[in-house]
Amino acid sequence: MANDYDAYIKWFSDLEMKDTGQVGGKNASLGEMIKNLKKEGIRVPDGFATTSYGYQEFIRVNKLESTITGYLDQFHSDKLSLQETGQKIRQEFLKQTFPTAFAESIGKAYEELSEKYGKSEIDVAVRSSATAEDLPTASFAGQQETYLNIRGKDDLLRSCRDCYASLFTNRAISYREKKGFDHMKVQLSVGVQKMVRADDSCSGVMFTVDTESGFPDVVLINGSWGLGENIVKGTVNPDQFFVFKPLLDNPDYKPIIEKNTGSKEVKMIYSSDEGNNTENIPTTVVERQTLVLNDEEILQLAKWGRSIEKHYEKPMDIEWVKDDETDDLFIVQARPETVHSQNQNGIFKTFSLTEKNPELLVSGLSIGSSIVSGEVKVVNKTSDLSDLQSNHILVTEMTEPDWVSEMKNAAGIVTDFGGRTCHAAIVSRELGIPAVVGTGNATNELKDGDKITISCAEGETGKVYEGELEYEVDEIELEKVGKPDTNIMLNIATPESAFKWWKMPVQGIGLARMEFIITNHIKIHPMALVHPDRVEDEDEYKKIRKLTMAHEDFKEYFIDKLACGIAKIASSQYPEPAIVRTSDFKTNEYAGLIGGSYFEPAEENPMIGWRGSSRYYSDDYRDGFELECKALKKVREVIGLDNVIVMIPFCRTVVEAEKVIDIMSKFGLTRGEKGLKVYMMCEIPSNVILAEEFAEHFDGFSIGSNDLTQLILGVDRDSAQLSYLFNENDNAVKTAIRKVIKKAKKANVSIGFCGQAPSDNPDYAAFLVDCGIDSISVIPDSVINVLNIVKEAESRVMSGQEA
Repeated sequence: MANDYDAYIKWFSDLEMKDTGQVGGKNASLGEMIKNLKKEGIRVPDGFATTSYGYQEFIRVNKLESTITGYLDQFHSDKLSLQETGQKIRQEFLKQTFPTAFAESIGKAYEELSEKYGKSEIDVAVRSSATAEDLPTASFAGQQETYLNIRGKDDLLRSCRDCYASLFTNRAISYREKKGFDHMKVQLSVGVQKMVRADDSCSGVMFTVDTESGFPDVVLINGSWGLGENIVKGTVNPDQFFVFKPLLDNPDYKPIIEKNTGSKEVKMIYSSDEGNNTENIPTTVVERQTLVLNDEEILQLAKWGRSIEKHYEKPMDIEWVKDDETDDLFIVQARPETVHSQNQNGIFKTFSLTEKNPELLVSGLSIGSSIVSGEVKVVNKTSDLSDLQSNHILVTEMTEPDWVSEMKNAAGIVTDFGGRTCHAAIVSRELGIPAVVGTGNATNELKDGDKITISCAEGETGKVYEGELEYEVDEIELEKVGKPDTNIMLNIATPESAFKWWKMPVQGIGLARMEFIITNHIKIHPMALVHPDRVEDEDEYKKIRKLTMAHEDFKEYFIDKLACGIAKIASSQYPEPAIVRTSDFKTNEYAGLIGGSYFEPAEENPMIGWRGSSRYYSDDYRDGFELECKALKKVREVIGLDNVIVMIPFCRTVVEAEKVIDIMSKFGLTRGEKGLKVYMMCEIPSNVILAEEFAEHFDGFSIGSNDLTQLILGVDRDSAQLSYLFNENDNAVKTAIRKVIKKAKKANVSIGFCGQAPSDNPDYAAFLVDCGIDSISVIPDSVINVLNIVKEAESRVMSGQEA
């Protein structure tokens, strides 16, 4: 019996990755973590695995090999369909019983595992682990089955047999055919693991790399109430967290750079119904509005993820669960991430729509960064996939694992439900096709035969437009792009787009506009959060209550949201500088925010009205500016991104500069303390004329050519009637720019340019180089072109030629 037992059973604690051939990648990885990462504090539930030898014995004793190969031969000769082949082979497995010695060994191991936890019988998770699965180049999610909440020897043996049968699901057969694996050389091990119950707690997945851009410095965590299967299947839109890895070791920081509350409409729990292991039940209103993890738990998981990644020396895809009884977190699976870890070709592709103002139909989370057009194919059940064509966009509530073999034919995918780690998202990345998941209403809005365009090239939000739109694709070989002496930086509009550009050969963020974060993420006027009692409209007040529901304090909602948005942008180029401009809304723009109309005056010309610095020390906005300062302080001193430089816009006078610097210090942002630098936008003629005096209060300038042109030429930049006069190339504007660069150099402060001109007209960059500019900040799509122009201009300057 002892020899039989050792041949059939391996305990996780005795396994390492070198044992993959015996127990498959999934079980070998569990053993690897238990043996090597326990010292890191990582908790993995104990258990055991059946061996590949045991699978072979099951096949041999039950004489299944000839039966299986016979059905596969009929499939290859088109006598049986994929569905018929899989069904017949699985039925053969389910007729069989385990060899006596094998069954007794499983029963004995189950008894020993139960005794370890002080019980006669415990609940276990029964997971399939194929000997060729979870390899870095071969790892589709969910090919074989997992059975949860299994108790007792009889149910355990039945579940082990069901796992064997799942080696021949339709998706598994199709995948091995595609990868060229011999079906009879792939064996299956069954992992039997102590069940971590999560009926009243949560579970989820995490990746040690950004799944969309491949940005390596973050851990992405998704979580939802109950069992994690709902996240993988895409049944729920989960909570999402990003943690910045380089700052995890510093005990003074909490480098959580994103916390988004998912809708989490249902949760999966263990069922007491006969024959059902699990069931979905609706979540409560409180559960939907509450994040599943607190900050300490988010950071703990992120540290575990980083340790696992470091041990395996590659990006990892990890499953976690929180125990109901103890509130302890556990890692229950870890496998290599299979998309970005293999993408090392050095080619950077960018996609951009060429048609203006297309009609938006639905939106959700973008998966991938490409654009595709096609015809809608609504799929409600497996049979709907039979005629899926290469020009079809698959539209469904959520995809199923059995669909993988057909999904590869689709041009793109759109789902009603799901997050970044759902089945549809994972498979679309593997297949290299764009997807928009979690739209909420795609199956209602999109009909069979509709012509649509999916755009995943506009940041975190994926958009589905009406019609087959024109778009462009640019390919860049990054290794061939050199760096000029002049610093080239990025203008980043939104946090969602920041990670996309991490590979760009730039020297940081030259302009991040705070108002974009306020508009798109916060949506509420800051003064309405400070003084909600002044918002008299009941509907607007309800909107404020709804948006801030997950926060104890209205003001904390603003600070947290703004801080996370800034942090996500700043982390994408850390430790290079990230220059963040404080809010520069005009009064009419502020009034458009929720509750804004109660705090904004009506102005005839908001463009030169109450904006920028004049608001910050005003009694009518000072409290709002305090929230901005607290968010910036949190980014630098709590999250730890001290590469953030604060930039003050529209500062009209030196006295105003003094007031702003003073009020910032009162709100916790003192220039020079803890390395804080404060820049000023140079965009008013007075900034040019008195540049030396302004330089006494700021560490640097950034030329904003739009406002500078407007005010030098006396042309409202929003006036269509006068648009022909608005010209940044005008000699008056260029003369002012030359003068202020010269004055900045004399005052020994840095000076950059963050206007639109070099992005629209790269020759403008050559002019700035001739003037001696320190840095040029442009929109991401213009980086490569501007880099080349600047290098040419620098060569010309070195040779003594004029611009």
